[in-house]
Amino acid sequence: MASAKGSKKTKDADAEPKIAHPRTARDLLAHDDAEQVLARAWQSGRLPHAWLLTGPRGIGKATLAYRFAKVVLAGGGETGLFGDAPTGLELDPEHPVARQVAAGSHPDLFALTPFMIREQASLKPSAEILVEHVRKAVHFCFMTAASSEWRVVIVDPAEDMNSNAANALLKVLEEPPRNALILLVSHAPARLLPTIRSRCAQLQVPALDEATVLQLLQRHAPELEEQDARTLAQLSEGSVGRALQLHAAGGLQLYGQLVALLTGLPRLDTGKMHAFADKLAAGNDPTAFRLGGELLSWWLARLIRCRARGETPADVVAGEGRAMADLAARADLEQWLGLWEKTSRLFGRAERSNFDRKQVTLTAFLDLQAVVS
Repeated sequence: MASAKGSKKTKDADAEPKIAHPRTARDLLAHDDAEQVLARAWQSGRLPHAWLLTGPRGIGKATLAYRFAKVVLAGGGETGLFGDAPTGLELDPEHPVARQVAAGSHPDLFALTPFMIREQASLKPSAEILVEHVRKAVHFCFMTAASSEWRVVIVDPAEDMNSNAANALLKVLEEPPRNALILLVSHAPARLLPTIRSRCAQLQVPALDEATVLQLLQRHAPELEEQDARTLAQLSEGSVGRALQLHAAGGLQLYGQLVALLTGLPRLDTGKMHAFADKLAAGNDPTAFRLGGELLSWWLARLIRCRARGETPADVVAGEGRAMADLAARADLEQWLGLWEKTSRLFGRAERSNFDRKQVTLTAFLDLQAVVS
């Protein structure tokens, strides 16, 4: 059960969890198989020019991409082509290439991300990866490498390219220049153009098990009380990034408020519902809204599994499992699946578009009420 106070606070402002940028992160637990796939591909001498790394958000896909980029830019590292038996991709953090990548200053690495700063001061950063950004990356691919034999482009996340940007990238995927490597990181590969997916070697990176998430939480957020860490690991869906974001955003309290509203159905406390919606919509940072949507989607998915199996789920918050089972019985499985799909799609579209976040949240609760009434 989540503690009412959330995580234990310390007087030190640095107690908040620090989520390392993937280019500097050194933790990559439980992904040995994925590392070996990339290591063997490099060692083979027939490295595909583009890779699509897929899996849930916050499990280490971008960290894996940067680790691979470092080794490629270093020509295989200090042991050349990983020796005779490739076992991993870690490059000594003191290696000159590792230091340059960590500083964001390697001349042969180009990162495409949302909100990247454009050179034109008159234009504002964008929540999408735009065509002008991709064109710079394409031009970069055709340039002569400055300090290594390769040029590497990392797109993270690839589904944040708008349609024009995706089509611009497709051109370089169709006619790749020699010694150019493109690494696409994707949390939602179904949103990518089929032609982009078909021109990449695909590597699915699995979610972390709960024990690994707990281990990483204890390392990166040692101020967490043990029960709170276990609750976050439960809520993380195998993503330590999500667990740390939940912690930083007050996710335990957020989940408690969400469950209090849901378990009160079919009645809704209007005041609390509006307060919760205001909390998700507040400020310019979309983190709370995204996490709120993910928690609601996760809760509905648990309810659907409960309904399909005729089970009472385990409590995350005291009394939650019994209340969830009672609610599940109020509608058939098809209705619940339809609601889950509608809610997930609504929050997803709101993230990508300029929707009223409060209204989206209120609509989701009212749709829930309609199903169980």
